[in-house]
Amino acid sequence: MTPSPTPEPTGHEHQVEEVLELVRARGGRVTTARRQLLEALFEAPPHATAEELATAVQVRSPDVHLSTIYRNLDELERLGVIVHTHFGHGPASYHLASSPHGHLVCETCGVTIEAPEALFSELTTLAKERFGFVVDSRHFAVVGRCATCAAAGRE
Repeated sequence: MTPSPTPEPTGHEHQVEEVLELVRARGGRVTTARRQLLEALFEAPPHATAEELATAVQVRSPDVHLSTIYRNLDELERLGVIVHTHFGHGPASYHLASSPHGHLVCETCGVTIEAPEALFSELTTLAKERFGFVVDSRHFAVVGRCATCAAAGRE
């Protein structure tokens, strides 16, 4: 049996350990796959898809299956560690839940703008008052055109 190679240091060990402590405190288990997924989340560009995160994890551990990634993403979201967002018609993307924000996505060029959660406060208030509906602005994106595309008249 050949020993597994020692993983390369990520530079995010302290942050990963803090999140894992939060996972433990909320009753979650710490597994190798979960640790590697968190490392991938810290290293990935903002709003990575499950497939992108799986690819990053599989570089270190080829035996970690996509289904394991999805199960861990679901569990980390249930524990309040991450949030998933839908950007239009594409796959969901994931990011750490440390800074609540909403998203504005340009349907022309694809740029994603992280908007403060307060931007959605009036919508949240009106939806609750009029319909009894509680909006989770972190979960969806408002699709439109960015300033550059709108000014250029791009459709």
